[in-house]
Amino acid sequence: MHEDILNIQQLVARFANSFDMKDWDGLQACFTESLYTDYSDLRGTPPETISASEYVRLRRESLDHLKLHHLVGNYEVTFPDFDAAACRASMVVWRRSETEEFTTHCMYDFQLARQWGAWKISGITQKVLWSEGVSSIHKGAKA
Repeated sequence: MHEDILNIQQLVARFANSFDMKDWDGLQACFTESLYTDYSDLRGTPPETISASEYVRLRRESLDHLKLHHLVGNYEVTFPDFDAAACRASMVVWRRSETEEFTTHCMYDFQLARQWGAWKISGITQKVLWSEGVSSIHKGAKA
């Protein structure tokens, strides 16, 4: 189980770092083929299940023009069964254009599935604690 916890922490870190490095293929490799997403706190849109490729396309469209930094920690990992896990993590997301910033302090609840011996993210729920700055620089954020 200790190895599974470490692998899940590494996966969530890779998820966060992929945004910052604009490694969109690496981001897609973090996911199951489709995933549940709930960004209603940030976007004002209802939860949905979408393909991993669509998730990455939408993030790339809304974030590729920005400088990004995701800092993640405070992992809490649980295992409802052998092939399923949940990970709650605290995250700060900095977004910067040439002239403006938008920062979100949030909690993420990740759902994970073991596939072919590796952990993959199958669900993401983001709960915004607070945001600061100019939300309009992030095309996916509600005003």
